[in-house]
Amino acid sequence: MTTHRAPKPLAHPSRPVERAVTLALLLAVLAGLAWIGGMIYTLAEWSF
Repeated sequence: MTTHRAPKPLAHPSRPVERAVTLALLLAVLAGLAWIGGMIYTLAEWSF
């Protein structure tokens, strides 16, 4: 007789590790955007 295994539940976004990873990725994106903005500002200031 075959046994039926229930599929593993999908990971919940409310799990602390996944929230930490999501927060870290969001902060990395924001830091990247700030860096790009700073580079654009620097290049604009050098042009004048």
